[in-house]
Amino acid sequence: MIILAGLGNPGAHYAKNRHNIGFMAVDAIQRRHAFSPWAKKFKAEISEGTLAGEKVMLIKPQTFMNLSGESVGEAMRFYKLGPEDIVAIYDELDLMPGKARIKTGGGHGGHNGIKSIDAHCGLNYRRLRLGIGHPGDKAKVHNHVLGDFAKVDAEWLDPLIEALADNADMLVRGEASQLMNKLALATGGKTEDEKPAKAPKAPKPAQSHIHQARNFNQPKKLPESGPMAEMLKKMFGPKGD
Repeated sequence: MIILAGLGNPGAHYAKNRHNIGFMAVDAIQRRHAFSPWAKKFKAEISEGTLAGEKVMLIKPQTFMNLSGESVGEAMRFYKLGPEDIVAIYDELDLMPGKARIKTGGGHGGHNGIKSIDAHCGLNYRRLRLGIGHPGDKAKVHNHVLGDFAKVDAEWLDPLIEALADNADMLVRGEASQLMNKLALATGGKTEDEKPAKAPKAPKPAQSHIHQARNFNQPKKLPESGPMAEMLKKMFGPKGD
């Protein structure tokens, strides 16, 4: 079994908040793939179904964001799963709106929901971060994440959420780069294949014979005959010869 945990805060008051993009994502997966109706269990709302031939449980913790790990950890232990069987889907301030990144393990980046999951489940789970952008001022972060998405955000938010729902089977199979490409295409960004590769370092120019002759790190023994010997004799021989 795989647990897809969307993070957010419960209740209609928070439903359209940027902080609730994880709830929005699993809601879309539930609708798209005919999962079971939402039911209450593990201090959460859960829905079950199948993706890529794998049993999947969607979970929306109802403990509020800061205690998300209580709910996810309880479900993990009930089904005798490990952190490698969990995917957390949540908002990321340090990504531009519409951008997405996925990785296994890592730091919590100050995200309280991830701090809680780390504490209750361990660190070795996959993290799908969905960018909501940074307000530019640390003092504005609280109101930003707990503020509703603006109408203009629908231009990238709707395609991102729908593309994630369409390709949720890739998430279950662990096809990270393919999924990132699908999400980038949906939001008009560059795919992994389109990102410019790092330019190779230019080879060092070959040293000329003259430069080599002047390099004091070269062996002190010089040729005694031949064209090179004649040239060196003209260059470094006594003046007046």
